[in-house]
Amino acid sequence: MAFAPLDPVLHNQLRLAVVSLLVAVEEGDFNFLLEKTGATRGNLSVQITKLKDAGYITVTKTFKDNYPNTQCSMTPKGIGAFELYVKAIKDYLGK
Repeated sequence: MAFAPLDPVLHNQLRLAVVSLLVAVEEGDFNFLLEKTGATRGNLSVQITKLKDAGYITVTKTFKDNYPNTQCSMTPKGIGAFELYVKAIKDYLGK
């Protein structure tokens, strides 16, 4: 049995955590993702950019109470990639 290759964009602990969180909620802001992942601001910012560049999430920057606010949400492409990733992992586990 040949195993499906794992998506290299999602096969990163922090990016997978971000996508997993965003799949569960309609959208999440930077501080929500920061709190839930425990990542550093710099690392989270880099990983959000990688997910955005892959077309897996959309990023909207606005201001909320005079503070910058970064909102992230999944794209259909990102949801599809996540579903394929989960299926591949299940196949690896024989489930």
